Amino acid sequence: MKVTVVGAGAVGASCAEYIAIKDFASEVVLLDIKEGYAEGKAMDLMQTASLNHFDTKITGSTSDYSKTANSDIAVITSGIPRKPGMTREELIGINAGIVKDVSSNIIKHSPNVIIIVVSNPMDTMTYLVHKTTDLPKNRIIGMGGALDSARFKYRLAEALEAPISDVDGMVIGGHSDKGMVPLTRSATRNSVLASEFLSEDRLNQVMEDTKVGGATLTGLLGTSAWYAPGAAVSALVQAIACDQQKMFPCSALLEGEYNLNDIAIGVPVILGRNGIEKIVEIDLSDAEKTKLTESAEAVKKTNGTLEF
Repeated sequence: MKVTVVGAGAVGASCAEYIAIKDFASEVVLLDIKEGYAEGKAMDLMQTASLNHFDTKITGSTSDYSKTANSDIAVITSGIPRKPGMTREELIGINAGIVKDVSSNIIKHSPNVIIIVVSNPMDTMTYLVHKTTDLPKNRIIGMGGALDSARFKYRLAEALEAPISDVDGMVIGGHSDKGMVPLTRSATRNSVLASEFLSEDRLNQVMEDTKVGGATLTGLLGTSAWYAPGAAVSALVQAIACDQQKMFPCSALLEGEYNLNDIAIGVPVILGRNGIEKIVEIDLSDAEKTKLTESAEAVKKTNGTLEF
């Protein structure tokens, strides 16, 4: 199992670290355009191998895509990160060109690859890869919902004063501050609805805190977060590499599901060795359907600014 991570910045390096520590991949290749940067990150990470007890080989490369040849999975994190006050949508001009170039080079050397898109605006970048490559739709996945759901569970556990292992919940819709749809109605604590413990106002606060989770961290850190995004990516990679058949909300190309067409947006999917094994259609309330439709309209508006 060979995994390539394009972009050796904070998110890419965290992703590589978590994959290596889980020890399910034989090799992780870090690639970056900055001279020596990926090589240095790879060397630093390899020097933790004996301490963290993993045998995954991590190598680095400066823009040499031949080193990524025959990758099973490739993660695209490259692009400019958010700065305080920026929306994910404001990154589209620069990042679209980067993602298009990276995906083309990856596929050239690994025609059977499964691509996971992390670069923002994530749903639009995922859509771009669908439109500019010949990969089947099950092999192009946007990482947004997995991260947003992790942030949702964090806020739920905080509100419930419960251990995180007790809590379950899901976020669908666009990976944006306004587009996320945290499903508070079906959120649970150990199979009991969270609404049994929390008032509607408190659940609404959890929802709003979740939606601005990334912006909150950007304001505190001065740049995008990296630990949780890296962990979310590694969870998706492991589900695919180990054929776990696990369900995550991911940005998938919809062709009629949820009454949406020609759009990549966050919905529950089953992940396995073929990438997206199945798109899962769950029952939504009228309010949730409306929010998802509004989210999709916003994503389509952003998609309209793309130049293929």
